[in-house]
Amino acid sequence: MSQYSPLHEFHKSAGAKLADFGGWEMPIEYPAANGGGVLNEHQAVRQAVGIFDVSHLGKVTVQGEGALSFLNSVLTNDLGRLKDGQAQYNLICDPGTGGVIDDLIAYRFSEREIFLIPNAANTAEVVKRLNAAKPAGIEITDRHKDFSVLALQGPKSDEVLKNLGIASDLDYMSFKKAKLEGFEITLCRTGYTGELGYEILTKWDETSPVWKKLLTLVTELGGRVAGLGARDTLRTEMGYPLHGHELSMEITPVEASAGWAVAWGKEFWGKSLLQQQKSDKNHRTLQALMITDRGIPRAGMRVLDEAGEVIGEVTSGTFSPTLKTGIALALMNKKMDVESEVVVDVRGRSSRAVIKRVPLVESHVK
Repeated sequence: MSQYSPLHEFHKSAGAKLADFGGWEMPIEYPAANGGGVLNEHQAVRQAVGIFDVSHLGKVTVQGEGALSFLNSVLTNDLGRLKDGQAQYNLICDPGTGGVIDDLIAYRFSEREIFLIPNAANTAEVVKRLNAAKPAGIEITDRHKDFSVLALQGPKSDEVLKNLGIASDLDYMSFKKAKLEGFEITLCRTGYTGELGYEILTKWDETSPVWKKLLTLVTELGGRVAGLGARDTLRTEMGYPLHGHELSMEITPVEASAGWAVAWGKEFWGKSLLQQQKSDKNHRTLQALMITDRGIPRAGMRVLDEAGEVIGEVTSGTFSPTLKTGIALALMNKKMDVESEVVVDVRGRSSRAVIKRVPLVESHVK
């Protein structure tokens, strides 16, 4: 049975196309007749501002004496680098295989309290694994339906906050408490689009008035509500991974070119396996592709070299509304030089592409 965000009735009344995301029925896009659709929603975020409901994402608290030290022995990145009020992208890997159980954001409130935002489909597994490994005195709590997550993204995001009387004084990946319509929120300067933006945590039962106010201001500034279809095209243009596509129990951080999120100088689950894979230099590598003809790549399609040999597989593929062509992320059996030409098998038709660096479009995150 599907679960629903606290804004489910809004999405239905707005005519959103709904689909399953990790067991949650969430909006893919809104009606084109009302100015929506993936293309318009994508462009609103790149050019003005958009607002997303991403309340399907998990919420987990890790509390108690030694909470930070415990998590730091599990997660790949170094929580010790953070000050209170900072957040960090992290991976949790399987100790036996090095595969990625999940990628998540960790909010450091204190050494005794860390707040995690895992992916919807993986929240239960993350909680289960942490509970099985935690030392005495640490409490792991699944708070999936205690909070909602709203994403305010785009170059006019700061104007929205200004019109709410909220100072936009956060560094990237930092957070603070604020008041919005009299309700307490946690505001974090982060996102999944490559644009200036914020993610907003609010109490589950206070989501609707917060959303209504944000949407009103977003609309006044020429922006709009956006669905998870646009979120996917935006993140693919940036080369951001999606669990289940670029990261999985079968795809390690080394293969996914996510080594920047691994602190090799400390211990974490799966470290020895990942170090071995890194030193062997005989692993698959995630690379970006840009189609040079009219083909649109999709996940699972084969990538071939000029001789017709299969050298990789598309993990995510879409039409880029910004670049006006097909783009993809692909797991390659061998690392290819940038600007190398390859072929994507698009339903039996050879579509030409070139290897590109990410991001494929300019990022405005500073």
